[in-house]
Amino acid sequence: MKPRHKRLALIGGGLAALAVAAALVLNAFQSNLVFFFSPSQIAAGEAPRDRAFRVGGLVQAGSVKRNPEGLTVNFVVTDTAKDITVVYTGSLPDLFREGKGVVAQGKLGADGVFRATEVLAKHDENYMPPDAQHALEQAQKAQKSLRTP
Repeated sequence: MKPRHKRLALIGGGLAALAVAAALVLNAFQSNLVFFFSPSQIAAGEAPRDRAFRVGGLVQAGSVKRNPEGLTVNFVVTDTAKDITVVYTGSLPDLFREGKGVVAQGKLGADGVFRATEVLAKHDENYMPPDAQHALEQAQKAQKSLRTP
């Protein structure tokens, strides 16, 4: 084989290895990508049914129901326009309270119930995740526009 052909084969092999590495990185990124949806977007059918995503809003007052025989908790997340029922099994964060901001990650079941694998609560009086804050503001604007004649 001529030196020129060896160089071309080496460059071709390097490009193939780089393409395989890029494909593996992009595949890992795609499988770990988690989008945020508000309860209004979920009610409108914008959320995926077959993959994990995050839902955020406020924990509706009076909606937290704990199973006395285990760690399962049912609660309702609202953006003041629409609500979604969330079921979570595990220890909730210490700052989890009714009327406070929450973000839950999981999948939407065929029955319309969100089955969370992780629940995050806001960490101080002033913080709410930007996506959750934006969703609440949009829902409040939509409600105001429906009320005005």
